[in-house]
Amino acid sequence: MTRGWISHNKEQTEAEFLALDEAQLAGQEVVLEVLYSCLNYKDALALTHTAPIARTYPMVHGIDAVGRVLASNAPQWPVGTVCQVNDWGLGETHWGGLAEKVAVPAAWVSPIPEGRSARWAAALGTAGYTAALCVMALQDHGIKPGDGPVLVTGVSGGVGTVATLLLNHLGYEVVGLTGSIDATGAPVSESAAAHFARLGLNSTHLIHRESMSRPGKPLQKEQFAAVVDSVGSHTLVNACAQTRYGGVVAACGLAQGMDFNATVAPFILRGITLCGINCVYRSHAERDRAWGLLAQALGEHDLDFMIREVSLRNALDGARQVLANQLQGRVVVNCG
Repeated sequence: MTRGWISHNKEQTEAEFLALDEAQLAGQEVVLEVLYSCLNYKDALALTHTAPIARTYPMVHGIDAVGRVLASNAPQWPVGTVCQVNDWGLGETHWGGLAEKVAVPAAWVSPIPEGRSARWAAALGTAGYTAALCVMALQDHGIKPGDGPVLVTGVSGGVGTVATLLLNHLGYEVVGLTGSIDATGAPVSESAAAHFARLGLNSTHLIHRESMSRPGKPLQKEQFAAVVDSVGSHTLVNACAQTRYGGVVAACGLAQGMDFNATVAPFILRGITLCGINCVYRSHAERDRAWGLLAQALGEHDLDFMIREVSLRNALDGARQVLANQLQGRVVVNCG
């Protein structure tokens, strides 16, 4: 028997933890025993039916799976190999990783960096991999550590946390946008204070998200050499308006909303570049580069401070907390 989080139709109010039909695993090249998955913002939306993430039904949720090969028709992935799958439509068009088993095409499988564990890979998951793609976009557009501060929005979340760690490792100055500080810039809780301390962010490098969450002027004071944004909506518009001449904004999320009510002013008057970061169908060369950057910057235990581990059965409770902004860092789902 295999169990997992499944939705049978879009009319449900939330997913259910049920026994799954293992016949659905047949016909794929690689079957994994899932050791770990994780809860990305996208997973939280899907599990709670807050947004229509699944494209077909029934659907097992979870866009990440890290596991051990149980059966394989692909010589590059022999039985017993520990590997991972990030995106490729998992949890949207293909049964996902919040289950005890998952079956996928061999072309979707990626290695775990040498010297790193399944838990480390799951702690990063799509959020960490996306953060790496964002940082790579800044590098590829010529943004250097000495060019000025980089704004990271949603710095308490998964993408924001990992992006900050990577940027710190590479020598960039980071300014974090967050809702976890008060009007004086002080963290609102001990856990938030500890989180920011681990990221090397003090009150002079933290901005309250309310300052950028409403409509602003088309062009504002130039403050940031670059931006990593996981929020969207007015926050992204204001971030573009505050980016310095020739700067780069990497946009990868929509926590505030999908709207983008901007003008062309920052683009034609300051020559900034807006890079959309879609992680779902990236090539293996890009994935390998991203995971190489993550492995170079983050040791096996460097992520421990930001990990909260939950059982597969309790994934829905974790998803509710993610949407309520009650967690910093990453939620790892132990599927064993």
